[in-house]
Amino acid sequence: MDNEIDNLEQKLEQMLEQIKELFFEFGIKNLNMDDISHKLGISKKTLYRFVKSKEDLIIKLFEYDQTKWIKSMNLLGSDQVNAIEKLFKVSLMVYEEMKRFNPMILFELRKYYEPLYNEFNARRLAIISRSMTLNLEKGIGEGLYRQDLNNDAAVAIYMSYLVEIHNNAEVCKIANVTFDELFRAMFENHIRAISTPLGVEYFEKRKREIIESLNKNSN
Repeated sequence: MDNEIDNLEQKLEQMLEQIKELFFEFGIKNLNMDDISHKLGISKKTLYRFVKSKEDLIIKLFEYDQTKWIKSMNLLGSDQVNAIEKLFKVSLMVYEEMKRFNPMILFELRKYYEPLYNEFNARRLAIISRSMTLNLEKGIGEGLYRQDLNNDAAVAIYMSYLVEIHNNAEVCKIANVTFDELFRAMFENHIRAISTPLGVEYFEKRKREIIESLNKNSN
């Protein structure tokens, strides 16, 4: 019985990964359950073994993404690295997710599934906020972040930056910068604002290493 449940959960996860890619490509509104089952190469009856409706499918996608996010955060938390290095990795995770996210999907989620989206988004932001609070406490203990920080305010400011550039794709066009440039500037400004001289020194060292690595890979 347990093996059967595990197999069903594994199949559902595989389907959700495929469906997520379909939504990224075609949008949510453009795909009905017939379209989804056809593109997955399964019958609609089989699809309804796993989900009750399209809304239920959206809920399961949200839950799946949240579970993956928490697992990824926990893996990063197990790394024996300092606070700035962890913040690099967490911010990179956020960056990769935001970069892939189609603005049209965000629009459709807000228009057609607003309660579901708001609930999921609030949970996701709470997870990121908690991770950043722990990161600040770790960095202060390591002497990399300033002792006089208002942790709640620092987290709130950084989170507001993340939400703003995620929700407003027009920012890049107005400022005439790429998303990469905007995200890097936001991250660097945050690090410089919260770090001690020792923290800034470490950040500059890592920044040089990353630039050298990128240059080497591009040659």
